[in-house]
Amino acid sequence: NMATPEQAKQFYDQGYLIIKDFLTAEEVAKVRGQTQKIVDEQHNLQDHPLTLFMGGNKQCDRQKTDEYFMTSGDKIRFFFEVDAIDEQGNLKVPKMEALNKIGHGLHILDPVFKKITFSKKMKNIARNLELKNPAVPQSMVILKPPKIGGVVVPHQDSTFLYTEPMKLVGFWIALEDCTTTNGCLWFIPKSHTDGITKRMVRNPDGPDPPTVMRGEDRVYKDEDFVPGEVKKGTLVLIHGEVVHKSEANRSDKSRHIYTFHMYEQDGVEWSKENWQQPTAAHPFPSLYTFQ
Repeated sequence: NMATPEQAKQFYDQGYLIIKDFLTAEEVAKVRGQTQKIVDEQHNLQDHPLTLFMGGNKQCDRQKTDEYFMTSGDKIRFFFEVDAIDEQGNLKVPKMEALNKIGHGLHILDPVFKKITFSKKMKNIARNLELKNPAVPQSMVILKPPKIGGVVVPHQDSTFLYTEPMKLVGFWIALEDCTTTNGCLWFIPKSHTDGITKRMVRNPDGPDPPTVMRGEDRVYKDEDFVPGEVKKGTLVLIHGEVVHKSEANRSDKSRHIYTFHMYEQDGVEWSKENWQQPTAAHPFPSLYTFQ
């Protein structure tokens, strides 16, 4: 399960690659248990406002104006589904069924996530993709909770995490079975060869809102998308420019996944306009050398 040269070729040809049984059942259980532990031990309303995350086009204004998100790159922070919070601002369901995601510094701050992210098998995959010196800027658990798990509209990851030239790869690990019913990924195969048409950048006119979209929306046809149904433990590699989406989760099963991004540092520049920037305390860790 190390991404053979044939698989690497398939990844660069199709724009994504599915590698079954990448994590063992034991590793998956450990990551899920740690996610629960982080929510139980670290989320409190004093330090963490009930911040909304909306993956739809209508990005939630409350989050966009929220410093909590903009400074979350090297923290463990909590973002809730829009439909989890009532008019009075209280949670309607238990936290684990209300959270959209936890991010963005799990891989540097939490020992369980760090071990998975910087594992030997992860390094082998990066080498087989011919990444010379990849860094890992961010990580998150996406929970896609039952009944209220929101839509993630068609997008390309390089829109949000831009590098010059573009050399970004998403690593996406299923912690539960992902089906068309509970919100699996969908891809447009070979859609990664066409560049990107828009970028999310830091607002040059000040912090309100902190980020703006620059460029044009593309229109995608539903029939061009292929579902990526996967079993838990599967690793999905996602090219920074491949078009992908996920539908709402209206089922009674959650769809927990762990995902992080890598970009090639050799001859590549992380855009100063990206929402996320390395900090003095936490420069982006290099995959092959981070301790």
